[in-house]
Amino acid sequence: MQDIKWEQILRFRLIEVVVLWEGRLTTNHLCSAFRIGRQQASRDINKYLSLFEKPQLELDRSLKGYKPSKSFEPHFSQGTVNEYLMLLHQQSQMVETFDFFQMGHAESTVLSVPERTVSPVIVRSLIHAAREQRRVDIDYVSLSNPSIAGRNIVPHTIVNDGFRWHVRAYCELHDDYRDFVLSRFRNEPDLLDKSEHGREKDNDWNRSTRLEIVPNPNLNAAQQLIVAEDYGMLDNCLVITSRNALVKYYVQRFNLCLDNNQLRAKPEAFQLTVKNLKSVQYLLI
Repeated sequence: MQDIKWEQILRFRLIEVVVLWEGRLTTNHLCSAFRIGRQQASRDINKYLSLFEKPQLELDRSLKGYKPSKSFEPHFSQGTVNEYLMLLHQQSQMVETFDFFQMGHAESTVLSVPERTVSPVIVRSLIHAAREQRRVDIDYVSLSNPSIAGRNIVPHTIVNDGFRWHVRAYCELHDDYRDFVLSRFRNEPDLLDKSEHGREKDNDWNRSTRLEIVPNPNLNAAQQLIVAEDYGMLDNCLVITSRNALVKYYVQRFNLCLDNNQLRAKPEAFQLTVKNLKSVQYLLI
């Protein structure tokens, strides 16, 4: 498969995602998504079919399109429903800009959270500094200090916690590695000289821990089973290996309740908790 071009890989991925989750693929999917002609779409489908010994797709004349064969296996995609749902979400965003991008074969809607305002100049400067391990003079605001305050940081990684973007950086003011929310930077950063405080000295970034997520034990057995199946748990436990610096974001994203009183009082409202709380609690301070 080394002779496959990047644009073909993207089209092969769409083929797999659509046929797996919608059960019907036509040339129109490729034509509308990539703005290519019907002949090119047909060539892409035939090229995809020729890559495998076992048939991946079956032509179903009653559907007027292809359906997944019994031997279908994803090779250019992960085969997860999240891929398909995210594709629909991306489609809804693209339609606002490009009227030709329209799959139009699935009824769905995705809750869109307004994006935080982040200046490209700020992101470019931070990435430049991270690449060269340089100090950056920034202006920053926070809830504890709403007034613009200058400080020097040494960024090393851009992080998305599922809701907003951060940069992980060494902070000279606090002599520690911290997270800075990108939407709270102000003005254009100034790049300074190189620093000795790089990613390799960020202990919480380089060390990992296991986060054992379980259903609220105050739910009854049937309810716990439902929650466990929601999250694909094995033996009623979902184990996530996380960088120490990111554990708190998993707690927020999963809405994990760590208060025994709340777990007992409102088990249906707080469906998840952490089994190994003692071993990770110091990371949540």
